[in-house]
Amino acid sequence: MSIKIVAKTGNEAMAEAMRQINPDVVAAYPITPATEIVQLFSNYVSDGKVDTEFIAVESEHSAMSACVGAATTGARVMTSTSSQGIALMHEILYIASGLRLPIMICGVNRALSAPISIHCDHSDTMGSRDAGWIQILSEDAQEAYDLTIFAMKAAEKVLLPAMVTSDGFIISHAMSRLDMYEDKKVQDYLGEKKPAYTSLDVDNPITIGPLVVQDYFMEIKRGQIQAIIDAKKQLPILLEEFNKTMNKNYKVIEEYNMEDAEYAIVALGSTAGTAKYITDKLRQEGKKVGVVKPLVFRPFYGEDLVKMLENLKGIAILDRSDPQSAMGGPLFTEITSAFYGHEKQPAARNYIYGLGGRDISYDDIKDIFKDIAEYFEKGKKEEAVKYITIRE
Repeated sequence: MSIKIVAKTGNEAMAEAMRQINPDVVAAYPITPATEIVQLFSNYVSDGKVDTEFIAVESEHSAMSACVGAATTGARVMTSTSSQGIALMHEILYIASGLRLPIMICGVNRALSAPISIHCDHSDTMGSRDAGWIQILSEDAQEAYDLTIFAMKAAEKVLLPAMVTSDGFIISHAMSRLDMYEDKKVQDYLGEKKPAYTSLDVDNPITIGPLVVQDYFMEIKRGQIQAIIDAKKQLPILLEEFNKTMNKNYKVIEEYNMEDAEYAIVALGSTAGTAKYITDKLRQEGKKVGVVKPLVFRPFYGEDLVKMLENLKGIAILDRSDPQSAMGGPLFTEITSAFYGHEKQPAARNYIYGLGGRDISYDDIKDIFKDIAEYFEKGKKEEAVKYITIRE
């Protein structure tokens, strides 16, 4: 397979993926640090490189509303957003998933206000983690590109909306190597969209989003829930199909240096890449440490994570969003819930880090491995949730 090697930022990589997907409709409103994605894509529209109907709307709420309307016609639909933008879309995210519309968001993770920050944490998409969307977090520009293409196909197969995100500025604006496929290869992989229904079939009219209240609301939602359960089984199969077609090796959960690991960091997004590098260094010192990276956060593969982690002494679970008085961050509470009642219970500690774009350093991650070992040796007698990368 022919590959074109280029230098691209994460935003450019996502814009290129959108160009190759060539969606029927893109409705968008700009927001930092995702503005560049649709800005670049709008150039493709004006230059005639895509056949897309580009709708410049007055807000992110309007963007997702327009996407919903377009998707009900059977169109292939995409958008991009970040931070307050996805928060403003929040109401319509539930409508998109409830109507089983395979809309695709190219997201860039950024902190939610207040105070205002334009830099990365995961509070934006984590705030909508229960909206019924497939959620995939990419480690670098290559993953942002590949997984945007994959998620478009997967969303249409399982009839659920999907979002792929990259870490704001860390990935979105950082230049790196990108291996791009030929346009035809992407189009052949996606194939022709075959919608489950269309609002434009006047000979077979349908009602979309009717008032239901008590009579059948629960039954309808149970059907939607079953679709997410089924998607959990289908996504690994669809990912394997993508791997075979594009010569890749993605998994819904990635293991790194885990063969004989005693301690592991579990992290999402770009931080997992940093942690991998550090485990390589610590392995040279004889430390048995590894990294587990959930590529897919929704649906959540809790049972698989338990199998990967159950024989460890300690697990350091990193969250880049604040739990706000919960029992820990989103990743921590999901994993520890998955372990509930399990006969093996490794020491698990939650490390909240990097809010508002605060960097996590080489030394920070080294300290995490040291801390989780001490936490295990002390019999888990300290607080389970620990804030790091913070001024004392």
